[in-house]
Formats: sequence, structure tokens, C-alpha cells
Amino acid sequence: MSLLVHTFVHDSDGGHDFLEDPDHGDTLAGFENTRSRLWGSEGLKALGCRFFPRLDGDDLYVERNEIDDFIAECEALRPHLDRLADGGGCDADHVTARFANIVTAALRAKAEGGGIVVR
Repeated sequence: MSLLVHTFVHDSDGGHDFLEDPDHGDTLAGFENTRSRLWGSEGLKALGCRFFPRLDGDDLYVERNEIDDFIAECEALRPHLDRLADGGGCDADHVTARFANIVTAALRAKAEGGGIVVR
């Protein structure tokens, strides 16, 4: 099973109204086992990440009021992707592509006044 990233805005009732996703390949966020071995890894936690580690055991929701902090975390994480991929037993190109999908969704969420979910 694959992790997917989706962009949402809140509807008038406070629920999530998911925006139309780009092509399927652009929503991929990793394999299910990357929840713990990559996004929730000790190496990532040691870098001070607070959003991505939530994926270890749960879905990651980043709300509208958190999106700027999430994007900042992504930019701080970017220089470490190769090392994290290696530590998690993942292909670096695969991790870079999935990370890019997540960042693109976050930037879209910011532009739309919404958030993202990785599940």
C-alpha cells in the first residue's frame, strides 16, 4: 500500500473538502513501511522535525495555521534527504521524488488557504 498526499480546504461545517488531485504519481508520498523507517525515523527526529514523525503510527494532518511551519520543516530537511534515505533503506531518488510531491502539495495548500494530509 502507498502513502498518498492530498490537499484540502475546510468546508463551511469545518470538515475537509479535498481539492482535485494532480496525476496519481504526483500524490505518492512513499510506501506504507516508510511511515516508520523514513518519515518517523530516529534520524529525522534528531533533526528536530515535528511534523513528519507523526506518520509513525498515524496519518499526518497539517492544518492551514501550521502550513508555514511545515514548509519551513521541509526546507530544513531537504539537505538531509540522501542520508535519511540511506538510513531508512530507501532509494534516494525515490525519497526525493516523494518528498517533492509532499512539498508541492504543501505549497498548493498555502496558496489555497488549506492544509494537507498524508495517509
